Order: sequence, then structure tokens, then C-alpha cells
Amino acid sequence: MIMADTIKTQSTEELLRTVAEKREALRAFRFGGAGSRVRNVREGRNVRREIAQILTEVRSRETAEKK
Repeated sequence: MIMADTIKTQSTEELLRTVAEKREALRAFRFGGAGSRVRNVREGRNVRREIAQILTEVRSRETAEKK
């Protein structure tokens, strides 16, 4: 799980790269366990939450630049 302080210290490009990696991990999680039972159901929820946290930080930086 990504901590909030590491999100704030990373550059926007690094955050966008991390989002792409997390989205790929979420896709693999969804389709990898399609035919079988998933052992850790919370993993998908945690990945979605991390993506949302990163995108929130990116959006707040964009709005701060406009002001």
C-alpha cells in the first residue's frame, strides 16, 4: 500500500506511471482469477483505492497550478 507522504513527494510523471502500473495490476487481478477462486479479494479493492488516491493528488496539483 502506498503511503500518503510518498504520493506527495513523487513527481506527477512518476505518479502517472504508477497509475498505469496499478491499472495493469488490477486488470491482471480481474482476469487472472476469472476461472478460479480469488484468494485475496481485498487486493482488488486496495489497488482501486491506491489508484484513486494517486489520481486525487494529480488532480489537486493540476488545480493548484491553475490558481
